[in-house]
Formats: sequence, C-alpha cells, structure tokens
Amino acid sequence: MTGHKAATDRAHILFVVDGLEYGGGERVFLQLALGLRDRYHVSVASTPGGICERRFRDCGVTFHRVDMHRRFSLKPIRRIRKIIVDHGIDVVHSQGARADFFARAAARLAGHTPVVCTVATLVEGFHRRAFIRHIYRLCDRLTERYVWRFICVSHALRRYLTEGRTIPPGRVVTIHNGIEVDHYRPVHDQSFFKSAWGISPDVSLVGAVGRLVEEKGFRYFIEAASLIEDLVPGTMFLLAGTGPLRGELEDMARRLGIAEKVIFAGFTHDIRDVMAAVDVLIMPSLTEGFPMTTLEAMALSRPVIASDIDGIREQIQDGIEGILVPPEDPVALAQAVAGLLQDGNLSRMMGRAARQRVEGDFSVERMVSETERVYRSLMKET
Repeated sequence: MTGHKAATDRAHILFVVDGLEYGGGERVFLQLALGLRDRYHVSVASTPGGICERRFRDCGVTFHRVDMHRRFSLKPIRRIRKIIVDHGIDVVHSQGARADFFARAAARLAGHTPVVCTVATLVEGFHRRAFIRHIYRLCDRLTERYVWRFICVSHALRRYLTEGRTIPPGRVVTIHNGIEVDHYRPVHDQSFFKSAWGISPDVSLVGAVGRLVEEKGFRYFIEAASLIEDLVPGTMFLLAGTGPLRGELEDMARRLGIAEKVIFAGFTHDIRDVMAAVDVLIMPSLTEGFPMTTLEAMALSRPVIASDIDGIREQIQDGIEGILVPPEDPVALAQAVAGLLQDGNLSRMMGRAARQRVEGDFSVERMVSETERVYRSLMKET
C-alpha cells in the first residue's frame, strides 16, 4: 500500500473525475463515497466551482480542487500525484477521458498505487472533432497499461475491451450502475406532479431526461412528439435537461408546430418530480453506457421506451420492462408511445415489471459491494 499506515487504519480511496458537469460518473462516485465512508477514508479530486464540488462537500466528502478544464495542461498530473503521496492513497479510481489520463499518469509517478478506471462510454464514440477524438484515443491507449482494473458498466463494454482492445479478461470486470431503490417509490397519484407543470391530471405526459447533446438523440424525441400528437391528440411533452442543443431543439419544435406542446424544463434538482409526472419516459439515445435515467424511471414503475442499443438492452427486456425501438427512428418511437398511452393495463404491467427488475438487479448496495470487492483484491496485490 502507499504510505505508512497502522494495521487498524482505514484504507484511503481517491476518486478522480473531471467534474465539469454533474453527470452519471460523478453521481456514481458520490454513491460510492456515501456507501464506503464508514469503512474507508474517501476523497475526490475534481474541477472546482461547479455542482460536482457542491454535491460532494454537502455530503462531507473531502474535495481536492484540481482544475481539469484545460485539455493540454499537465498541472493536474502534478497536483494529483501530490495528493496521492501526501495522503497515502491506497487506490485511485477515475472516470472520464481527461480524469483517466491524469489519474493514470499521476499514480504511475507516485509509485505502486493501484488504479481503477470505470468505463461508461468509449472514447471512440465521443461526439467531438476528429482531431480531439484522436488525441483522447491516443492518451487512452498510451496509459491503459497503468490500469490495474477496468470496471465496465455493461457487458457490451467489457466485450469490447477484452476482444476489441485485447485487454486481458482478468483486468476487466462488469459492475452495473445502481440506484437507491428505497429513494424511488412508485407514485400512483400523479396529479400533484402534473399540476406543478400546469398540466391537467387527465392529460397524458410523455417525458425525456438528459443532457441536451447529440448523442442523447433528443431530436428524435421532438420528431416523435409531432407524430404522437396526431396519434393521441392532446398529449403533452416534457424535456428536462440543459445543454448546447436546447436552442436548436426549441427551434425544431416551433418548425413542427408543437412548441406549445413541449415543455423545456431545464435543470431539475429532484428528477423524481419529472419521473413521477410522466406517463411514459422516452430514451432515444444513439449511444449509452448504462444510463441512470432509465433505472430511475423503472424504479418509479414508469414504462420506458428506449433505443435498442448496447447498455440499455442489459436493463430492459423488450416487451417486459419496456419497449425497445431502433435508434434514429421517430416513427417507431411514436407508435410505441401511442400504444402504451392507449393501453393502460400494458403500461402498468411494464411499470411493475420494471420496478421488480431494479429491485432485484440494480440496487446501489449491490454496486457498492461489488466495487469494494475490486478495491480489496487490488490492495492485497500491493
């Protein structure tokens, strides 16, 4: 282990995440911190000044300010190395292209410190300019040899690492994301939540949640909304999230003549309010790792209609917990949504099955336990 500890001292885990947004990766690390802090010292190194810092500090997690905003600065490596050495870090756990590179290099310079990297998406799939994507890919390949264990959030990602990149299977494990099941209780009376958005209880509400970026496929949500309006007149739509495509999506809704039917809710502090209000959640993503949004909807017994892509297939069995449709197909989305809105029994049945699936397979307690097992195995190797 790094540093000099008495036998009774708790091990110290350092999470490294760029923190430029509060997304799935940041949330998973917060879940881990809360689940492990009674047995480990836990701290996080991340970009200061955003939601990420506030969330960790509010939960009493030690926050090391490391500016990862500049793509080509090496200062974060020196800063993270100093944290590892000064605090006797036993395991470094990172996620995200920048955070992975900085964490791997810093741990290597600090000595024999185990490095764990969570893979929630592949750098090859980044929606960035080709040059930037190439730089990320090069940095990833140059430093992947320093990773002791890769944690993939889906079996599909694990297969890609072991077969596509030929990383030895013993260095790669699958640990699905989990959520706080007890925190998400099914809501049978939606009237309160709908009224908050100015929607009558008897009006159907179709929702989507996520960052307004290209890979989330929300343009297909807007296209499908215009078709659903013809199939199930009076339906309302809610899109919760922020991102660079908001203006473009609002323009699209205006062009299709449904601007008054689509609520752009922006950032929502408690996503349960959105999930409780919707009758159906749409997840029209082009690429995903293992999205939290679908798990949240499933835990609230909301039927989900999602793209039939890797990651989501491991959450939802088509026709049981939800409906899977081809990506980039607004017609298929619209038909699936209309079918559920017109068949309340089917919708409720899928909602119940979704809740049961989350309770059985995707709890945060299971995710924390499996991750802790990885840490313990690595610390035995040092």
